[in-house]
Amino acid sequence: MSSESESECESEPNPLIWADSEFDRERHVRFVGMMYEYLPCHYQTQEINTLTLAYFALSSLDILGAMNHINKDAVADWTLSFLAHAQNENEMTVGEFHGFHGSKSSQFPPNLDGVLFRNGSHLASTYCALAILKIIGYDLSLINLKAITKSMKILQQHDGSFMPTHIRAETDLRFVYCAAAISYMLDDWSGMDKETTKEYIRNCQSYDGGFGLHPGLESHGGGTYCAVASLRLMGFLEENILSKGTSSSVINVALLLDWLMKRQAEDGGFQGRSNKASDTCYGFWVGGVLKILGGSKFIHKEALQKYLLSCQSKAVTSSDSDHGGW
Repeated sequence: MSSESESECESEPNPLIWADSEFDRERHVRFVGMMYEYLPCHYQTQEINTLTLAYFALSSLDILGAMNHINKDAVADWTLSFLAHAQNENEMTVGEFHGFHGSKSSQFPPNLDGVLFRNGSHLASTYCALAILKIIGYDLSLINLKAITKSMKILQQHDGSFMPTHIRAETDLRFVYCAAAISYMLDDWSGMDKETTKEYIRNCQSYDGGFGLHPGLESHGGGTYCAVASLRLMGFLEENILSKGTSSSVINVALLLDWLMKRQAEDGGFQGRSNKASDTCYGFWVGGVLKILGGSKFIHKEALQKYLLSCQSKAVTSSDSDHGGW
């Protein structure tokens, strides 16, 4: 990523967002800025997920209003360097996915004829790459989008699920969401059989209302977000359906709401599964589902805020400064 200094990532707080809050914005900007600059030692084992980590860092800086000094051209060039290019029309349908690699270690150089020795592009990495490019305002029409959507079709299975790569892997709702998000961002659904995918998602709804990552699995906060967000992106679920008092013929919304409301624990945080400890990430996964459904009013916001603020890192990195993070 960019070689800009940490201080260049800082900007003045937005008083409309952070006024009268205990949220320590400046420390979080410094922390995310550090993650933008280089990969700390504790994360180096995740090098294979470099693009995903970059997406987390850049989306955080965007939300924090700290993108002012990000070199967007450099970010675009760096992100595009992970793209697996199809050499011709035939390569789009011969069984390989032409998306983005997740890291340099999964990106083998082409041979002397310019042909990729091994194409390791990944559906999740492609989602993260396109999201990064959208964040920085890059013109996606400059990419061979047809190669992405046309080759993505080979990743869809007969039951409607998606594999993340063309070299075989697990299939579940995570990659259904990636495929839906990619199609939505590109405004091209030719790489997905939406009806088959809809049925797969429906089959993932459990008896208690939540969604497992695969049909028959335990309901999970992350899987539930992937299911509901995918249906919304695909146009099968009406926006703010709870606030409008309408029902859905696609999923059991009433049962889903019951499951969601049981996920906010006594400490104010959200848990991802029954009888599990709260975790900050489920503030997004479960809270995000409620937002999509129009049910944010059911969240005990003060309790959730108190829980989230209690999870802010207080670790000291030097004698006169400390970092942010959670």
